Amino acid sequence: MRLLQNLTFRVLVAITIGVVLGIVAPDTARAMRPLGDTFISLVRMVIGPIIFLTITLGIANMNDLKKVGTVGLKAFIYFEVVTTFALIIGLVVVNVTKPGAGLDVAALAKGDVSRYAAEGKSQSFVDFLMHIVPTSVVDAFAKGDILQIVFFSILFGVAIAAMGESGKPLTEFFDRILQVFFRITAIIMVVAPIGAFGAMAFTVGNFGVRTLLPLARLMLDVYLTMFLFVFVVLNLVCRLYGFSLWRFLRYIKDEILLVLGTSSSEVALPRMLAKMERYGCARPVVGLVIPAGYSFNLDGTSIYLSMASIFIAQAFGVDLSIGQQLSLLAILMLTSKGAAGVTGSGFIVLASTLAATRVVPVEGLAIVLGVDRFMSEARAIVNLIGNGVATLVVSRMEGAFDDRKNALAMVEMHNERAA
Repeated sequence: MRLLQNLTFRVLVAITIGVVLGIVAPDTARAMRPLGDTFISLVRMVIGPIIFLTITLGIANMNDLKKVGTVGLKAFIYFEVVTTFALIIGLVVVNVTKPGAGLDVAALAKGDVSRYAAEGKSQSFVDFLMHIVPTSVVDAFAKGDILQIVFFSILFGVAIAAMGESGKPLTEFFDRILQVFFRITAIIMVVAPIGAFGAMAFTVGNFGVRTLLPLARLMLDVYLTMFLFVFVVLNLVCRLYGFSLWRFLRYIKDEILLVLGTSSSEVALPRMLAKMERYGCARPVVGLVIPAGYSFNLDGTSIYLSMASIFIAQAFGVDLSIGQQLSLLAILMLTSKGAAGVTGSGFIVLASTLAATRVVPVEGLAIVLGVDRFMSEARAIVNLIGNGVATLVVSRMEGAFDDRKNALAMVEMHNERAA
């Protein structure tokens, strides 16, 4: 009975049942989509307020406002270095394995990508920068635009901090409200297995296992590259700053399974904010790094974008020179920063990147549309892990990591497993 109360076990069972249903009864599985979509909507309902309250309280409780700028600068530098590493690794692997070479493009199943291509053409880095500032605070929260909420929250937190002692009652009130939202999140997580089941059943039932076979090499290479990135690159980063990656992964296993079942890293955001603080990271660092990472630290998405771009070029017989690939890398370093908080954003960014190169055919998006959903789980999981590691690193850099709190979190995790 205790096993049934374990969220990890329940989500894993739900995902398995969803896969089986998708294979055995695809029509029925497709009808399960509302379960997954409703669960994701439930989580998104609390994301905006939680991000606002976490960032506001983190900054308001800082004695030195210069630290806000220091944390933000260190986080941004880390994001840029690591995501560039991810892009380079993706380019290297796809050039070595050549998954697109020799594919019969005419024989592949294709999907309609006109919407993604149209939206991709309208994307530019200047537009992205202008989009950060909301025209209306209410609109930012209504749309759940993470980056705009982060921007407003920073301003709000700085304003409260500048008020000094007169701002204390407001921070105390916000702290109580935040605890309410965390309690709401705990209630929502009760139905997490149902949401994971619905999302996975729809994915398998709608796209089917057969669609995977022609593009299995691409999927295998993407998964392998992401595995290497996590267990080699991020593992080395963790070791460098005195952390155990494996221990951290065990600590966030519930969140990883949630992302696996729903293909969305957003569903784990509220729990990650609370968990990273319990793990030992200071609240101001958690409040700034995790939400900002959803736009600037998309390691998994970066790997996918670089590999998918070269894969399409290989499939269409476009031989890209080293110079052209470096140009592609430079474009991806800019376009990949706006790939969060929008449905199908990965595809939109890929479309805008291919349009900017004017070498790789944009219509090539159609051949990877069918398997994109099956790779989105890997992208989202790597994004989640990458943001967690970024928070650990910046906390350590700032001397804002509590090792005693971390030891207590490990004991609690061990006791839960023993129970």
